[in-house]
Amino acid sequence: MKNIITSFLILLSTITMVANETLTDKEILVKLYEATDGGHWKTKWDLNQPMTTWSGVKVVGDKVVSLNLQDNNLHGQLPVELGNLFQLQELNLHKNQLAGSIPTSLGNLKELKLLDLSFNSFSGAIPASLCNLTNLKKLELYMNRLTGVLPTNLGDLQNLETFAVFNNEIEGTIPASFYQMKSLKTVLLNSNKLSGTLSPDVANLTQLTNLSLFENNFQGQVPLAIEKLNNLKEMNISYNKFNGLVTQKLAMLDTLNMTMINEQGVAYLMNVVVDVDTRPIVSEE
Repeated sequence: MKNIITSFLILLSTITMVANETLTDKEILVKLYEATDGGHWKTKWDLNQPMTTWSGVKVVGDKVVSLNLQDNNLHGQLPVELGNLFQLQELNLHKNQLAGSIPTSLGNLKELKLLDLSFNSFSGAIPASLCNLTNLKKLELYMNRLTGVLPTNLGDLQNLETFAVFNNEIEGTIPASFYQMKSLKTVLLNSNKLSGTLSPDVANLTQLTNLSLFENNFQGQVPLAIEKLNNLKEMNISYNKFNGLVTQKLAMLDTLNMTMINEQGVAYLMNVVVDVDTRPIVSEE
């Protein structure tokens, strides 16, 4: 009997998967509309009309290539079927009231170049499946309730230019693969619970223009290798627990001049040196 039940469940799961795969793009969008309380959207869809007439939807042929529903009062959770919009290149759901976990099925959207789920109430960990999106250039998940750690295979996103996950509750260390993402220009990891050290391999991120690690629990020496990032224009790594010495160049580059938090929770300025061979000219007292 147990084997019969197991076989039945497997068959049911297979039938469900096949059914999902055969849904048209319009049927998938209808599921999204129903799952997110479409009747209360700011700009509603007339489901009796072609999807080419629906606000925020861009269609090529009969396939959806862009879905932009930012600030449109979406509620509820995203349906897993959304991951079957295989030609989708842009998914922008910024500033809504979406909750629940980010569907792992979004990792099926191999053509995606922009994924913006920021300013919602998503919870749980960032799905490792998002690292399958090798065409992705912008990943914006900030201002949510995300927890867990950063995916270890984050470095698979070799075309990523913007990685913004600030104001969440992500913990753990920065994965080693992160330092191989040589297309990165903007990294915003501030206001989380990240810890560990910042690797000197940060020097690999030669295109970086903005680095924000503000308000986390990073420790150890601030890598002098940051000075090799010639394109870096903005940096804020203050309000961590970094220690040791920093150069004047790094201190001046940091928005808050390397203001750190000691074990007693008291803010102080890190020791600054004119160069690595001279004595400190600013103490932490």
